[in-house]
Amino acid sequence: MKPTKILLIYPYPAGEAPSQRFRFEQYLDHLKKQNFQISHAPFMSLKTWQVLYKAGNYPQKIGGILWGFIKRWWLMFRLRKFDFVFIHREAAPVGYPLFEWIIAKIWRKKIIYDFDDAIWLPNTSSQNSLVAKIKFHQKTALICKWAHKVSVGNEYLGDYARQFNSNVVYNPTTIDTVHLHNQTKTQNNEKLVIGWTGSHSTLPYLDFLEPILKQLEQEYSFEFQVIANQPPQLNLKSLVFKPWNKATEIEDLLAFNIGVMPLSDDQWAKGKCGFKALQYMALGIPPLVSPVGVNTRIVQNQENGFICGTPEEWHQALLQLMQTPDLRASLGTKARQTVEDHYSVTSNQNNFTVLFKR
Repeated sequence: MKPTKILLIYPYPAGEAPSQRFRFEQYLDHLKKQNFQISHAPFMSLKTWQVLYKAGNYPQKIGGILWGFIKRWWLMFRLRKFDFVFIHREAAPVGYPLFEWIIAKIWRKKIIYDFDDAIWLPNTSSQNSLVAKIKFHQKTALICKWAHKVSVGNEYLGDYARQFNSNVVYNPTTIDTVHLHNQTKTQNNEKLVIGWTGSHSTLPYLDFLEPILKQLEQEYSFEFQVIANQPPQLNLKSLVFKPWNKATEIEDLLAFNIGVMPLSDDQWAKGKCGFKALQYMALGIPPLVSPVGVNTRIVQNQENGFICGTPEEWHQALLQLMQTPDLRASLGTKARQTVEDHYSVTSNQNNFTVLFKR
């Protein structure tokens, strides 16, 4: 049988950005086994990606973005052979979605449009404030309208997409519990570690926890480990910063006894897909999360983690878990099972494959 040919269009180099790794990259081997032929078209080179979120480096950033646009224009002449064009987030980081328009209206290709954040809202980092002025956030609505199907990471994003397209598929962000997150935490009497992992863009959410952790520091000995691409600005004696490293990602996360995911209750946070919580849970680490967006769907309070709305609830949940290793272990076991049943690559791979059925 003739293979179905899919072109993947995405912003960042393959294997580097969490949204790409856990939205579609981990399904590619499964697609190939199902007689799909995959072609890749990242916008950004690895060299540009490595300086993108660092202050300065403007010549390299501008040069990298210009080269990305050149590659995109060249791509527009090579679309004939593809049956589907899968676009993750956007074809280009700035400006009107001209490439998406050409794909949909000139070539009349079936676009599968995938996103896992409220990307129609302005949320550009301070390091790239110049880019914020030319991003054209209205593109999300237009691409939804032109797409054959829209794949979203939670129902909040789905409600937005359905304003423009009735063919919306809930496709949760998932964890590879077989090849990557395939170990579980052993809760013992070692030094207790409360942990958080994320990027520079989500570091501000930790400000909420600072006074709570300060209070706990007065009575208990523990480490607060932060794994990120930049160090947090927190005045905590318990703070230990570990630069994120793909090669040691799972090993570093397994040092946590408790995983935290605080969020502010705003429109941007409601678009989050619970990825931090899912990572903790897949490794048998009990999560503590804010009651925002999909978090309340993933975590069942006091069954596979804790949902904490107020500083008092955060303090009490942390205290209870710090004092009770058996509770950490039992919640962690149930958390792992939740991921295997509902948020793993294995449980969702058929749902993902259906996106490309003719």
